[in-house]
Amino acid sequence: MNNTKIFFILFLIILLIPIKSFGLIEVDITRGNLNPLPVAVSPLSIDEKSKNNFKKLLKKKNLGLEISSIVENNLKTSGLFNPLNKDAFLQAPDIANLKPRFEDWNLIKAQALITGKVSYIDDKLRVEFRLWDVLAGKEMMALAFTTVPSNWRRVGHIISDKVYERLTGEKGYFDTRIIYVAEEGPKTRRVKKLAIMDQDGANNKFLTLGNELVLTPRFNPTSQMVTYLSYFRNLPRVYLLDIETGMQEVVGDFPGMTFAPRFSPDGKKIIMSFAKDGNSDIYTMDLENRIVEKITDHPSIDTSPSYSPDGKLICFNSDRSGYQQIYVMKSDGSNVKRISFGTGIYGTPVWSPRGDLIAFTKLHKGKFYIGVMRTDGSGERLLTENFYQEAPSWSPNGRVLVFYRETKTDNKGKGFSAKLWSIDLTGYNERLVETPTDGSDPSWSSLLSN
Repeated sequence: MNNTKIFFILFLIILLIPIKSFGLIEVDITRGNLNPLPVAVSPLSIDEKSKNNFKKLLKKKNLGLEISSIVENNLKTSGLFNPLNKDAFLQAPDIANLKPRFEDWNLIKAQALITGKVSYIDDKLRVEFRLWDVLAGKEMMALAFTTVPSNWRRVGHIISDKVYERLTGEKGYFDTRIIYVAEEGPKTRRVKKLAIMDQDGANNKFLTLGNELVLTPRFNPTSQMVTYLSYFRNLPRVYLLDIETGMQEVVGDFPGMTFAPRFSPDGKKIIMSFAKDGNSDIYTMDLENRIVEKITDHPSIDTSPSYSPDGKLICFNSDRSGYQQIYVMKSDGSNVKRISFGTGIYGTPVWSPRGDLIAFTKLHKGKFYIGVMRTDGSGERLLTENFYQEAPSWSPNGRVLVFYRETKTDNKGKGFSAKLWSIDLTGYNERLVETPTDGSDPSWSSLLSN
């Protein structure tokens, strides 16, 4: 049985003390947060026996500190929180977990406090944590988790999600994975492999060997399956890959494919674009019976389809207005409407999981932009610009975008790199996503703990 399944069998969430907060903490997620909330993440306390057991099992000297560091890093990278330096803490972790001296935490300007405890019980990892409103002197949340020890990193991500949700009012996005194309070698001879990692860059694994070109991997709604495009003997092939088992299946050969497939929201279909009979149109394939259905029929080039979360609408690129713009249509291909009317060329539209926005790539005056607009085309906002960047993918809460960015080479073709980056909807919190190699074509999973 794989680790993910084991996790969900053993993963017990026990509400210890369901207390509502009447505190003063408020995190504004609607605009650029120039004053992130000061939060103290106390190292989780751990007894010596548990510490020694985890040291033997996991090669970690202090698992309580390791888990708290994951929480701290997640909250920091969100841009909404400012984790305080542990050197300033006045209370020991075990004492703080039992009863915080709020005056001590007020002294270092903490507004929220996270404490907890790690134990080794019956060969299982048990983690308890509490979230405190320091200003009000009240407990906001208390939860406990029991799982297999190897899932310790996921526990840190799940705690981060719970804290994020309690303080912002929206779902977190930390217990997730990103699949991408790992790249190595000269620009003209790149070796490309499928790779997967936790959203913070940990647990990076290669899923293919690099002997075939792979492009644009995309998760299914449950994040267990991936569809991607690969070239076998120079022929475009669409594959399905089960991440947990490693089983791979060829969906079909598609000569003339112009853009890689994506899953429908129910996971029963894939949608893609390929050229046939001189036209590039959008098609769907039913994964159960492998029936292919043509959705658009137009002499222009229609590419890059993406479903709305409810599956009723599709956004896509088309040059039917003379140059590449974004269009929206019903899932059966009817009622086509152009929604982008700004200057420049628009590409790679992707519908937000919340259904309210469409992310896109834009080329204007030699620069590439990642932006968002409402589903009717209004409210266009450009979040970031660079020499070359594209392929935005949404976090499951619709708050953050991951994309890739290439550097400009010199006259000799040197200096090329491709890196993954993320940015939130405010446009202020832009950061490099660390990967062991270069990376492109990222796709963000749904929450694993749903």
